[in-house]
Amino acid sequence: METSLRYGADSKSLRIHAKEKFPIGANTLCQLNGELDTRIGAPTYLTAMIRYFYPGLSASLGVGVQYTRHEKVHYMVRGKTTYPVTADGLLSFNAKGRCHIDEEFREINYTGAAEFVWNIFNVKKDQDLRLKFGYNVLDKVPYMQIRENNWTFNADGNRRWNVRYDL
Repeated sequence: METSLRYGADSKSLRIHAKEKFPIGANTLCQLNGELDTRIGAPTYLTAMIRYFYPGLSASLGVGVQYTRHEKVHYMVRGKTTYPVTADGLLSFNAKGRCHIDEEFREINYTGAAEFVWNIFNVKKDQDLRLKFGYNVLDKVPYMQIRENNWTFNADGNRRWNVRYDL
């Protein structure tokens, strides 16, 4: 199980996040996610998703259901594809999209993004770095991510930020 501690300016509380992936086929897995907000002492969301990977296309497709404290149940579909920019694959271009649908299938929210990801291995001894610069096409908001081993810092053009530590 993958667990992490998360803190963001929007919630002003420490959240404990857990993710588990169960292989169910050659290129298919079931992914379960959940998050507990330590301020309110309750889960903020629970997600179950079936993800299928297309190795020949460097792409993935996911279909799932999510329960949140405020919106209750909604369904989601997400996809992502990666295009290497350099021959070694350390610099890549990603295109990704997501669709959220409410439980009555009435309200549909879309999001899409394009991003460059640069992986730098052994910046210092046993220290890897990933830099991600992207643009949310529908919201017209740029964002960035800096990841160093277990630490991740995310920020966007709306001055939202969060920090994550992977246990």
